[in-house]
Amino acid sequence: MPSDTKDRILDSTAELFRRQGYAGTGLKQIASEASAPFGSVYHFFPGGKEQLGAEVIRTAGRLYMQLFVEVASEAPDVLTAVEGFFSGAAETLGETDYADACPIATVALEVASTNETLRIATSDVFGEWIDGASAYFVFAGIPEKSARELAFQMLCLLEGAFIFDRAMRGTDALLAAGKCAVAAVRAALDEGGRDLAPDGPRDAGDA
Repeated sequence: MPSDTKDRILDSTAELFRRQGYAGTGLKQIASEASAPFGSVYHFFPGGKEQLGAEVIRTAGRLYMQLFVEVASEAPDVLTAVEGFFSGAAETLGETDYADACPIATVALEVASTNETLRIATSDVFGEWIDGASAYFVFAGIPEKSARELAFQMLCLLEGAFIFDRAMRGTDALLAAGKCAVAAVRAALDEGGRDLAPDGPRDAGDA
């Protein structure tokens, strides 16, 4: 079905962006990886590679945000959620031979100074992540100002660790970054005075 073809194109493009970036990915390769006719790329994305890239960035951004929501909803508290997110990222990176990192960050590094359409797309995604993480931390009992700073810290740790681990072929950076993120959340909880577990508020010291 047409929607299946479009989804395959988006999925294949996101995978290629993760592995080889925006500049290193061509439309013929995308069509081949998606098992789609070359003309279907322009059928769904008449603006060509730039339009496709912007939609992939926004689609992948929503998927990554949903992943964090799923991890957070299954965790008993915010500390466990943050630790699980980093350890899960490390496990996935290792299992995919250090190729499955964040396509948004990969593209952002390439295009921030050269392509305004894609820069805006990556900026929008990062903004949504910061807003979402901030809201989650506020719900966990962290003051709003500290929550936003904490969201930036967590994402900087995550994206920076991806770069180190992909280059060094290991997961030490993600695991170390996870420990730093958990420590930062614990300190913020101590300042906020409480953590909200699924069954209601409790003292941060019980986390």
